[in-house]
Amino acid sequence: MLVIVSDLHLGDGTTADSIPASAFDVFARRLQETAYFASWRKDGSYSPIDSLDVVLLGDILDPLHSTLWLNARDLRPWSDPYRADYAAKLTEVTRAILDYNKDSLEILRRCAKGKLIRLAPATRGKKPDFKTSEQIQIKVRFHYMVGNHDWYYHLRGEAFDQIRAEIIKAMGLSNPVSPFPYEADESPFLRELFERYKVHARHGDVFDKFNYDSEKGRDHGTLGDAFTMEVANRYPIEAQKRYGDELPSGVVDSLRRITNVRPALAAPLWISGQIKAHAGANMQEELKDVWDEIAHEFLQLDFVRQLDKSFQFDIVDAMELVLKISDRASFSTINDIVVWVHEKMWGGERSFLENALREPAFLDNSARYIIYGHTHHYEVIPLDAKGSAPYVKSQIYFNSGSWHSYYDLAMKNPSEQKFIPYQALAYLTFYADGEHESRAFDAWSGVYA
Repeated sequence: MLVIVSDLHLGDGTTADSIPASAFDVFARRLQETAYFASWRKDGSYSPIDSLDVVLLGDILDPLHSTLWLNARDLRPWSDPYRADYAAKLTEVTRAILDYNKDSLEILRRCAKGKLIRLAPATRGKKPDFKTSEQIQIKVRFHYMVGNHDWYYHLRGEAFDQIRAEIIKAMGLSNPVSPFPYEADESPFLRELFERYKVHARHGDVFDKFNYDSEKGRDHGTLGDAFTMEVANRYPIEAQKRYGDELPSGVVDSLRRITNVRPALAAPLWISGQIKAHAGANMQEELKDVWDEIAHEFLQLDFVRQLDKSFQFDIVDAMELVLKISDRASFSTINDIVVWVHEKMWGGERSFLENALREPAFLDNSARYIIYGHTHHYEVIPLDAKGSAPYVKSQIYFNSGSWHSYYDLAMKNPSEQKFIPYQALAYLTFYADGEHESRAFDAWSGVYA
C-alpha cells in the first residue's frame, strides 16, 4: 500500500499558520481504516498487511515562509548555500518549524513506530479476530522528497546531513541523511517502489518558471523565493514597524495571511483588499506607499535583475507588471493584468495536465499513474486507455492537492478582491496486487471551513 501527500507547507508561525494537528489526527485515522481494507485480499480472505509506505511529495516543511531569514542583512534562501553562515541559518529555521509543529509531527513519528496503526489478527478462517486483545502493529515508512519550498534539504554536505538527521528524527522518516531526493531516480528504494505500483511521481515545480530555474536546476533559488521573502514575508513586518499602534486592529494578522493566498499572483489584490477592509482612507494611501516601496526594492535586487533577459518579455517583466498594478497600467483593469500575466508566464497554474501527457513514463506506458503536487489544485483526470472495457491498462493523471489553509480568489470579477477561506486535505492511495480485494487506488480530497 502506497500513500502520497504533498504541499503541507509546515511553517514556523512567523507568517501564516500551518494546518492544525487535528488534520494529522484525521490522516492517521484514515491510514488505520485504509490499512484494514487493504488487508482484504482478492479471494475475499483477510490477511493483515505488514507495513505501508507514505511518500511526502515535496513542500512539506516550509523554510521559505519564515521571517527569520530577514534577521540576517545579506543572507537569503537564494544566497550561496556553501557560505559559512547558510547552514546555520537553515538549521535555525528548520528547528523553529519542527518545534512549532511538534504535535503534528509527533503523530507521524508514532505512526512510523507502529504505535497508531494497528490491525486485528486473522483467524484460522482468514477473517479479522476482533475478540482478541492482541493487535498487529503496522509500521509506516515515510519517505521525504523535496519541492520548491524545501529544496534546501536536497543540498549536499555534512552540514546539511546534520539538518536532515534532525528532520528524520522529528518526523520518523525512513530517509537516510544523504540529500532528500528531488526525483525518484535519486533513490533506489523510491525507484523500485514507484515501479512496483506503476507510479511516476514528482513535485511538479519543474514546470513552473516562477519557481524553477531550468538553467541552474533544483539546487538554486528562484524568483519565487525572492518574491516570497522580500515581498510576501516582509510587507507585514515593514507595515507594523513603520506604523505600529496606528494600524487598525487585525490588519497585520490579515496581511500575514498573504502566504495562504491562491493563486500566488493574486497577492497584490489581497493586499489591496485587506487595506481597504481594515484601514481608513489616509492609512490606505500610506500602506500602499509601503507596498510600492517594497515592490520597487524587490525589483532592484541584484538577484532579480540577473534574471531579467534583454530584448524579450520574461518572468521578471511579468512580475514588474503584477507588482506595479495601478491606474497607470496599460491594461483596463487589475483583473486584466493578473489574468494575462497568469496565462502568459504560468500557463494558468491550475493544472499540469498537458505536462503529464508529455511525460516519458506516460508515452512509453511504463506508468499507469502520473502524479504531481505543487499547484495545490487536486485533480483526477483520465489520460488514456488501451484494450477493451474495463480498460485494465488505463492511465490517469493525479494532482495530490495540499494540506493547507487557503484564501482563494473568487473567479467572478477577481478585481473585486473577494477571497474565500477554507482548509483542504488530500491524499492518494495505491494498492499492491491483491490488496483491498484488488482495488487499484483511492483518491481523497476534503475541504472544510
